[in-house]
Amino acid sequence: MLVPNPPGGGTDTLARILVPSLSAQLGQQVIVESRVGGSGFVAVDTLLQAPPDGYTLLLLYSGILTVNPSIFKGRIRYDSLRDFAIVAPVAEVPNVLIVNSSLPVKTVSELIAMAKAQPGKLSYASSGNGVSNHLAMELFKQLAGVDIAHIPYRGDAPALVDLLGGHVQAAFANMATVSPHLKNPKLRVLAVATSKRLQNFPDIPTVSESGLPGYDMKLWYGIVAKAGTPSFIVDKLNAAVRVAQDSQDVKARFAAMDATPMIQSQDEFKDTIRQDIQKWAQVVERGHITVD
Repeated sequence: MLVPNPPGGGTDTLARILVPSLSAQLGQQVIVESRVGGSGFVAVDTLLQAPPDGYTLLLLYSGILTVNPSIFKGRIRYDSLRDFAIVAPVAEVPNVLIVNSSLPVKTVSELIAMAKAQPGKLSYASSGNGVSNHLAMELFKQLAGVDIAHIPYRGDAPALVDLLGGHVQAAFANMATVSPHLKNPKLRVLAVATSKRLQNFPDIPTVSESGLPGYDMKLWYGIVAKAGTPSFIVDKLNAAVRVAQDSQDVKARFAAMDATPMIQSQDEFKDTIRQDIQKWAQVVERGHITVD
């Protein structure tokens, strides 16, 4: 099972949570292998060079299929819907909107009002151009009609450090990254980016219900194989993932990293991918977002 991120990251962790159940069900030891680089291109290329036999899989984050086609338009070497056999969705991990507590806002509405009163004066951190928390804020800006300056960092950790230090005022960040800092007095969580409140944090409102109706930003993970993999093999792999997701051990370990099992049929998952490709293409075009 290929993953496009280094060991210890969210994608790698999700893969390693699934592996014991998949190995037991399939009667075949599943090995997690990191292939890092090129916004997921290295891992994708490795998959597409392998035989379409189901023995090489890729657990990827949503942006590889849904954002890269727009960000790297004209340079991308794969088609998200044509070149992969869609095996199964795995999990959703929420982003939350956070601010430095020195900023005198406690709600999404107050943040929008301040940003409108001071266009371009506020800044937000992301973990890099084109990543999920960058796109989350660009969608926020477009729906709210505000101008907040983007400061990209090389990863979640340095972005959070500078937000806590007051060098930037706001950010969307993965809940798994934020949760260890929830008691830090320098941090204030305004809202969760998903359409529904989080089971583990029911007191945190959604962005949609607290000032920006219709806002919804999902970060999901899924498993794909190479196009041409026989359908009976894809179906067998899909069934194994569904059994793993339903196990109490996997559910508990997902919950510990604030991930929720994503349960969809293969056709529903394909529809999600199609819809997200269209959604993020519009955000990228309107925001004139590019990656060097």
